[in-house]
Amino acid sequence: MMTNAAASCDPPSSARLPASHPPPRCPIRRIGFVVIGGVALSLLIVVGGCATSENARSEDLTFPPSLAAEEAWEALVKGGHVALIRHGNAPRGFGGEPRGFRFDDCGTQRNLDEKGRAQGVALGKAFRSHGVRVDRIVSSLICRCMETASLMAVGQVESSYALVPGTNDLPPDRLRELKEMVSTWRGPGTLVLVTHGFTIRPLIGIIPAEAETVVLRPTPGVEPAAVVVGRIAPPQ
Repeated sequence: MMTNAAASCDPPSSARLPASHPPPRCPIRRIGFVVIGGVALSLLIVVGGCATSENARSEDLTFPPSLAAEEAWEALVKGGHVALIRHGNAPRGFGGEPRGFRFDDCGTQRNLDEKGRAQGVALGKAFRSHGVRVDRIVSSLICRCMETASLMAVGQVESSYALVPGTNDLPPDRLRELKEMVSTWRGPGTLVLVTHGFTIRPLIGIIPAEAETVVLRPTPGVEPAAVVVGRIAPPQ
């Protein structure tokens, strides 16, 4: 059964997690892979699965200034913090994930549109222009997150089940793993986590906008594992 937008913007609970982490298959008409004999040619950037910055108009996007954003950037430049990023703009269509959702096939998922891809590129440019050192970047296995992380181009993208929500929230075992990941981060640089609204909410109690960055200071041994330092609004 297809999920509705109010109930979930994430994979249906019936979707099975793969036993391993195969790279998702990207829809060729949208991403533009050139595939010969099942091998994607290296003329396109592929980091963790589904990304190319081609046609992304990141130069048209800017970050709205705010005191919260200034504090967030200062913390990221300092190091030892966590940047929690919701994936870029991904139109919902008729609800959450399309019917027939599969983790290993981007064509069965809700994906970034042109704005979402531009936001991914803009986020990476902003991290570099502010001098943020990224020591690790981890993404949900779902393609819109992998693509956002890849387009940032701030490091080799890893994937983690802990960043994949259930139908309406993050299952308890994944929440425990996420808290461990956040609370034990020491740096010296920044840990970037690219994920979903329903993954972020049980951790810090808010659902950020798409492409919004929430900066956290780890609090080892103290619930809920981190405190919010500041928020960086999505590039507009």
